[in-house]
Amino acid sequence: MPQINAGDFRKGVKVIIEGEPYNMLECNFVKPGKGQALYKTRLKHLFKGTILDRTYKSGDSLEGADVRQGEGQFTYRDGDNLVFMDNETYEQYPLALDACGDAAQYLQEGMTCGLLYWNEQLIDITAPPHVVLEVTYTEPAARGNTASSLTKPATVETGATITVPAFVETGEKIKIDTRTGEYIERARE
Repeated sequence: MPQINAGDFRKGVKVIIEGEPYNMLECNFVKPGKGQALYKTRLKHLFKGTILDRTYKSGDSLEGADVRQGEGQFTYRDGDNLVFMDNETYEQYPLALDACGDAAQYLQEGMTCGLLYWNEQLIDITAPPHVVLEVTYTEPAARGNTASSLTKPATVETGATITVPAFVETGEKIKIDTRTGEYIERARE
């Protein structure tokens, strides 16, 4: 991969540090009164999600990461792996359940997701921002409790448990924000 000079560091640039891929979250240019210009960066590891703060001089460079993004479908669950199909090549890629993060609990078969590859290996997925799922179990609302501030736990068809308003019943379809895991609204049929 090509070298990326410190002058070209920007938010969103993917680089290799010590053989591992990182996403640049921030890059601040600092020019002290005396000496060389500095680039203070904040980097996020693409596998582990750990944050790394590094400072580079104006002449430094890093190797660019061979990272590409694509679109694919969640096809099925295979033990502790989730299997995704790339929409362009139709190849299937397994990804460990723990590597998928919280998004995995909202995935249904056939759902379209964003896929992130490093060296042609699937390393991360991005679930759609909102999904519509059916409530498979929730306690019935107590009679007279119609205040909108009352909440209760509900289990949806993928097995995830979320907090919903008291008026939501078993069998209803609800819209969920996959980034936060919060109830948004009842789904309109």
